[in-house]
Amino acid sequence: MESLRRQIEKQVHSLTGASLGVLDLDQPRGDAGLFGPESMVWKVHADFTAMMVGGISALLLQMLHPLALAGVWDHSTFRQDMLGRLRRTSLFIAGTTYGGLHDAEQLIDKVRRIHLQVVGSAPDGRPYAASDPELLTWVHVSEVSQFLAGYLRYVDPQLAVAEQDRYYREVALIAERLGAQEVPKSRQAISDYLEHMRAQLLCDERTREVVRLLYAAPMPNILARPFGNLMMQAGVDLLPDWASDLLGEHQATWRRPLIRSSVHRTATLLRWAIRNSAAQRARRRLSPHL
Repeated sequence: MESLRRQIEKQVHSLTGASLGVLDLDQPRGDAGLFGPESMVWKVHADFTAMMVGGISALLLQMLHPLALAGVWDHSTFRQDMLGRLRRTSLFIAGTTYGGLHDAEQLIDKVRRIHLQVVGSAPDGRPYAASDPELLTWVHVSEVSQFLAGYLRYVDPQLAVAEQDRYYREVALIAERLGAQEVPKSRQAISDYLEHMRAQLLCDERTREVVRLLYAAPMPNILARPFGNLMMQAGVDLLPDWASDLLGEHQATWRRPLIRSSVHRTATLLRWAIRNSAAQRARRRLSPHL
């Protein structure tokens, strides 16, 4: 059983920023980072399965914005290196959530510098810039709303609205440090923002290509392929109905309970296997006796 546990954890780490070996979450001792262990951000971002489902769902939602899609399409290597994109995104989230203060701030500064280089024109002729405060707000809201949706579905469906609002207030710090403005900071404000943005969203050939690439994303080994397929299906299932309708990703009603029960079983297995997640390492950094 111990061998199985180690093997599962190794496969999980191969999908995350941990495999890049550039972030030491064990140091510096006593450094609580940007949020600290009592924060809702630490709580919501702790479960690997919920975050994986939420992250896939967030990417699908983000790509419905033509300018966000244009920036990724023109400047990202995701089409050639989907796994690399996943790992780098995972590194940023883990580092800003659980890393020491210096590491978190360095990651934010690095992304800000990268954003300054991401400029161009969308196919409809509109200019875009990844540093645009409105675009940064869209990317942020798409991401954190789906992270929380994953947490509510697969970890704690009874999480109080006040705690959900606290999560949104806390995590807005990252978006604001990156340059976003007027970031919504409550469940109601997030809902109102998404409703307001719907008129600007569309699904075109590029969007459908992103969906196709996500379904076909290469996994580091053959054992991870069924997991990747399940996470993709669960990511689509997690989307607001209007977003999955816009994408044309219609799942039969009878399939959804099967997807969710499969994710719950997978999550139980991974929680048993993973002993050195970013959250666990950060807690040990603050409480070495754990």
